[in-house]
Amino acid sequence: MDYRYIVVLITVPSEEVGEAIAQALLDQRLAACVNRLAPVHSIYTWEGKTSTDEELLLIVKSRADLFAGRLVPAVKALHPYQVPEIVALPVVMGSPDYLEWIDSVIE
Repeated sequence: MDYRYIVVLITVPSEEVGEAIAQALLDQRLAACVNRLAPVHSIYTWEGKTSTDEELLLIVKSRADLFAGRLVPAVKALHPYQVPEIVALPVVMGSPDYLEWIDSVIE
């Protein structure tokens, strides 16, 4: 099945980084809305060891056609992590009015 709309999850180390990424995605019309949730307690394996960090989570509403070619590079240009979490989930269903709004806001 082909999904037009996506929700993108991005973890960031600080409010400043989250704000910069959110603003860039909105300015470049790659996202219609970005929610910022904090704190997120992350436990992960990196370079062979388990680490824990307090992070923030960005929830980005966008379209699948913008993800690989434009959204990911825009995030990586501002993100301090060597391998940032940038994960897209398909929107299986949504309010038609909300989905139309997404289209009216982003390119």
